[in-house]
Amino acid sequence: MENIVLHVDDVHKSFGGLHALSDIDLQVAEGKTHAIIGPNGAGKSTLLNVCVGRLKPDSGAVVFDGAILTGRSPHDINQLGVARVFQTPEIFPDLTVLENVIIPALSKRDGAFALDAWKAMYAEDDLREAAETALEDVGLHGHRQQEAASLSRGDKRRLELAMCLVQKPRLLLLDEPTAGMSRLDTNRTIELLKEFKARGMTKVIIEHDMHVVFSLADRVTVLAQGRVIADGSPEEVRGDPVVQEAYLGGVHE
Repeated sequence: MENIVLHVDDVHKSFGGLHALSDIDLQVAEGKTHAIIGPNGAGKSTLLNVCVGRLKPDSGAVVFDGAILTGRSPHDINQLGVARVFQTPEIFPDLTVLENVIIPALSKRDGAFALDAWKAMYAEDDLREAAETALEDVGLHGHRQQEAASLSRGDKRRLELAMCLVQKPRLLLLDEPTAGMSRLDTNRTIELLKEFKARGMTKVIIEHDMHVVFSLADRVTVLAQGRVIADGSPEEVRGDPVVQEAYLGGVHE
């Protein structure tokens, strides 16, 4: 029997008269990759923001491995083992690639996020080694002394993954991880995320590229107008006529 590590229970969220999320129920199994898809404005990023504490739902709850996340700060949720990769890479462009990864490593260890934390790299071998290992995992170790701003878009996305990996997350939430990438970079990212899955990492991924979704997902939830319209295996969702009409019509791998 699958162990459910993330449970979104009857979540509602409105902005004024707009119902961004209604009656959202979602269960994510440990070690699986769970994709959330849907047209623009379906509520996908709003749902992730609720999960990581950036938004508070009007009602309902988010539970991670028995801990209620609703009402906690993003920092507290991160300390519980939940990390998020944003749609637009959030890096420190003026620091080196290695320094970018050391900062969240120190934040995770000490519970503070200090912009001058990179100075610890010269005094604390454990932080530097953890950061270099994360960079090796994403294929960026050779760029560790390069200024982060000079990286390609695909490499910036991999850098942000390394910044998450160094925190040793139990749950990784990814918002459009291949957006704007070339097909080559997209395929590299797919292979990288497959490696994370092989290690048993649980992932929730928002993605518009159906090639990415069907390459990675064990389960797919489809949102439309803030509601779940389908949930099942990739094969079940791909063949669902309601999903075809609402979203997948004309979209091919």
